[in-house]
Formats: sequence, C-alpha cells, structure tokens
Amino acid sequence: MTKPCIICVAITGSVPTKADNPAVPITIEEQVASTREAFAAGASIAHLHVRDDAGKPTSDPARFARLKEALEAACPGMIIQFSTGGRSGAGKDRGGMLPLKPDMASLTVGSNNFPTRVYENGPDLVDWLASEMLAADIKPEIEAFDLSHIFQAAKMQADGRLKRDIYVQFVMGVKNAMPVDREVFDFYVATLKRLSPDSEWCAAGIGAGQLTLNEWCVAGGGHARTGLEDNVRLDRDTLAPSNAALVQRVVDLCAKYDRPVATPQEARKMLGLRAG
Repeated sequence: MTKPCIICVAITGSVPTKADNPAVPITIEEQVASTREAFAAGASIAHLHVRDDAGKPTSDPARFARLKEALEAACPGMIIQFSTGGRSGAGKDRGGMLPLKPDMASLTVGSNNFPTRVYENGPDLVDWLASEMLAADIKPEIEAFDLSHIFQAAKMQADGRLKRDIYVQFVMGVKNAMPVDREVFDFYVATLKRLSPDSEWCAAGIGAGQLTLNEWCVAGGGHARTGLEDNVRLDRDTLAPSNAALVQRVVDLCAKYDRPVATPQEARKMLGLRAG
C-alpha cells in the first residue's frame, strides 16, 4: 500500500493529569516541547487543548493563540487542529478560538454518553460551530462517537454546511459510548465510503484500545491518531514516556504494513488544506 498515513498526535486533552503520567504536557511550554518531539517522530497533525494556570481545561482564546504561534515557529508546516470539545467550555465558548483560523478543528455533530455525563452537542451549536469553521476556512475533523454521527456529517456535507470532502474520525473505547469492536469499525469504514466516497478517515482508540485502532487504521488504508490525551500507557505496566513514543508506535506499524508516513505537506494535500 503506497498511500501515506497521516499521524495525528493528541498531546494533552482535558482529562489526563501529571498524576496519571508525569509526561502529560500541561503548560504552553511543555506542550510545545512535547509536540516538537512528536513532529520529529512523524506526526503531521497536532490536536490541541489548553489548560489554565491550575491545570484545568479551558477554551481561553488567548492561550490557544499563544500555543498556535509557538507551534508554528517550532514545527513548521505541521497542521494545527484545535479542539472544540465540551469538557473545556459550554455553548459558543467552545468555538471562541476559531477566529484564530487554525488549519483544522474538531467537530462532533451529535450527542452521546461519556463516562459520567452526556456529551451534549445540540443541533444549533453544531450548526454554529460548522458555520464558524466554514467562514474561517477551517477544515473540520468530524469526531464520530456513534454511527448516527457519520450519517449526520454526510448530510451536512450534502447540504453545504460542511465543505467537500469531509474528514471523519471514528472514536472508539470511551466508556458508555462505542466500544472497540472490529465489526463496527469495518461497518463505519464501509458506511463512510458509501455516503461520502472521496472522504478520508481515521480513528482514535481510547486507553488500551489505542494500539488496536492504530493497527486497524494503518492496515486498512486510513489514518491514525495517537497521543497522551487518549492513552497514557505503552502497556498495562508501563507509562508512555512521551507523545513521541506513542507516535513512534504508529510509525513502526506503517513500516510493518509498508505504508509511508505522510509528511505535513502530503497531509495538507490529502486533506485539501492551504500550504503551511
């Protein structure tokens, strides 16, 4: 298989703390250093959250601006992807950083259960976030936690709320949402190909499912997400020493399946992004 594999590194997230793994980067300076290592290892997309001075998740646009500026200098050409997830804010605060015009931003187009709460993504908020991304020329990464989210993304693509072609990430392994299941994964891929045949796809496995999803993606011609946001361990007994170490696992899988690792320039071309 000669199709390059795009590797996304989700460096921080909203949940992991240094108590879970001291390598989780919290401050802007730590995030830049960790992303630089992951970039050197082969990641071409940085999926970004920010934390406040107490280490709590926030949607503060000023912090996103600092991180974006620093990463553009430290990792030339790397695709900058902001999170608009619900753990960092509520309502339109979740999109308050979009005027900074990152290359990409996450977009969940429907609601689902999380471990202790409902991850609420009402139609009005989804439409507003999508319109903000469209106006700022930001490519959404559709985070599909459920089959209905794939259908909704395809509908939004067809009626112009999303640009063609869409990029869909299947998220599996979140407690109370979709588990890591091979038949479901294969059905997700087939469904997206049927509804939006020219779109690219990737997947994220949470916790112990990360490496499993990485391998399914690489072997199946998709793209892969890794990083300390989703999983803080190399195995049951070993903490991951860095985001770069988790990226290296995907690079090794690409070698196993004879797939080249996408450069940032190749990733931008495959995703229809402006030159970095």
